[in-house]
Amino acid sequence: MENQKKKFLIVIIGPTAIGKTVLSIKIAQHFNCEIISCDSRQFFKEMTIGTAVPSEEELAAAPHHFIHNKSIFENYTVGDFEKEAILKLDFLFETNDYAVLVGGSGLYVDAVLKGFDDFPEIDHVVRNLVAKNYEQQGISYLQDELGKRDPDYFSVVAKENPQRLMRALEVCIGTGKPYSSFLNQKKSHRNFTPILIGLEAERQIIYDRINLRVDMMMNTGLLAEAEKLYPHRNLNALQTVGYRELFEYFDGNFTLDFAIEEIKKNTRRFAKRQLTWFKRTENAKWFDYLSPVGEILSCIKNK
Repeated sequence: MENQKKKFLIVIIGPTAIGKTVLSIKIAQHFNCEIISCDSRQFFKEMTIGTAVPSEEELAAAPHHFIHNKSIFENYTVGDFEKEAILKLDFLFETNDYAVLVGGSGLYVDAVLKGFDDFPEIDHVVRNLVAKNYEQQGISYLQDELGKRDPDYFSVVAKENPQRLMRALEVCIGTGKPYSSFLNQKKSHRNFTPILIGLEAERQIIYDRINLRVDMMMNTGLLAEAEKLYPHRNLNALQTVGYRELFEYFDGNFTLDFAIEEIKKNTRRFAKRQLTWFKRTENAKWFDYLSPVGEILSCIKNK
């Protein structure tokens, strides 16, 4: 038990484009440890530019895991990630007292820290009904129904992701209880102590950084990457900001300029949801994104 207390998982959270990758590398270098990525879209090797995968230089600066380790054609769930991430952490902690977890996917962070929640089996009749209504009425049906049945979860869910919305709505209808009532019920034993570090900035700064990142993505080939993935647009992995808007451009529904503005707008909305989710995280210490690394390291060492 004494040995377990010496194992620390440094968790870097915060909205997209805030600087989590850079900070995680500096912390990993300081403690000579490795990084677990829990960005649910950086898992997929076909998606690079639109998911802001760390550069080759950044990947070389510290060992990373769970980046480009899956294909968009594989069915990879948060439950799968939890099991694989815990196995990897157990292995890393055999030779190091520290590891870093970084990423903007709050559900995946929670899965590693607390365990993936158990949900009851939902009758196939309910699942088929939700799927049929979605097919006939579109994503607005899912959004409206989930907003009424579970406003708490609806406030943080990715509202443009039909798979997430359908799953939550199925649980709401099938159990008669809000999807959120099943979250964070299971407390899995973990052989490490988490140290949570949050990065934040004024909202306009976050938005400006997002807009700049989208422009950089477009300048480095996001359009061509999205065009290559366009034939597979219905895959779950591609229900993602940055690709979905460009698919609308390829369909002739958006101009390119409008699609780019939609990417920026939807990414800003995503960042707002990330902050809503992460601000609920207990025991997180929040720092301004320009805080000196030394200040953050001192906080970690005093834990």
